[in-house]
Amino acid sequence: MSNDGVADTRRLIARPQDPMDAYGPPSNFLEIDVYDPQIVGTGRNKHTTYEVRMKTNLPIFKLKDSCVRRRYSDFEWLKNELERDSKIVVPPLPGKAVIRLMPFRGDDGIFDESFIEERRAGLELFINRIAGHPLAQNERCLHMFLQEEVIDRNYIPGKVRH
Repeated sequence: MSNDGVADTRRLIARPQDPMDAYGPPSNFLEIDVYDPQIVGTGRNKHTTYEVRMKTNLPIFKLKDSCVRRRYSDFEWLKNELERDSKIVVPPLPGKAVIRLMPFRGDDGIFDESFIEERRAGLELFINRIAGHPLAQNERCLHMFLQEEVIDRNYIPGKVRH
């Protein structure tokens, strides 16, 4: 406000945008895709795994490009770890599909293509919501989930130092 009680409404003078600003790489990005579902195992050990690919330029992540294979129970593990050790509100996972496990159904249950695609989309939404949260980006369990081939379930929870 100016001295006489009237708001100053002058606009800021913006500098012209150069092509590098407009078309260059984004300053910070984090892209996570969940794709390529594969049914593995037989009998009671049969389950679906998903490729989780991350690309980023955020300095908190040691790898800028990573690709790991995860199953639904790995996403559950991540959710449980974050709920236990972090201060963020963790979004829900897609449901467990208990009814699809019942025998004598007319479809393939949890191995039905439409169910796998629906779950894949839900898992992708879940991991992007979590990884996009600034506080979650510091959690060691998220880094392990996104960047390490094997999840060490005996790890010591904590924050990542960069």
